[in-house]
Amino acid sequence: MEVQAKLAMNQMRAREETDSFHELFTAYYPFVVRQIMRIVREQQTAEDIAQEVFLSFYRTDRSAIENIPAWLAKAALYAAYNHLRAEKRRQDRQERGTADQACVMPSSEEVWLEQEAISHVREVLEELDERERTLLIMKYSGFPYAELAKATGMQAGSVGTILARAKSKFRKLYERFRGEEG
Repeated sequence: MEVQAKLAMNQMRAREETDSFHELFTAYYPFVVRQIMRIVREQQTAEDIAQEVFLSFYRTDRSAIENIPAWLAKAALYAAYNHLRAEKRRQDRQERGTADQACVMPSSEEVWLEQEAISHVREVLEELDERERTLLIMKYSGFPYAELAKATGMQAGSVGTILARAKSKFRKLYERFRGEEG
């Protein structure tokens, strides 16, 4: 009998604590979110952190807390600052990772292959006539059609057609050049 009575008492206390927690959550949630918003400035992040604060509050013996609003405010501030520190560490790790990737030197094989490809392109460009070569080089250097027309002495309306023909001729010569080598 005593065991059943103790179980019933524990269940009643647990229900009371849950009801009490629900009331405290409802009453103080907006307050906690506002405290966090003062630091993180993002509503969704503040709400996520507030959830963590209330999980911690739920796990804590509330009878040992003298001033619940003060405890929640302090816990909210600590959680917000911990979040900011964690974000800063994450960003630093990302930047270090990016910097490490940028500092990686290409292998000598990669350098040689790149130089070989550049050499092939130059040889193919030498086979084109001056106007085609100029159009291709200027177009892939970012010049607009008006500049291409001015540099080659042709009308702006015909630049597109001549450029398309030059691209096609370059492609055929490059494929033939690569085929002879391979």
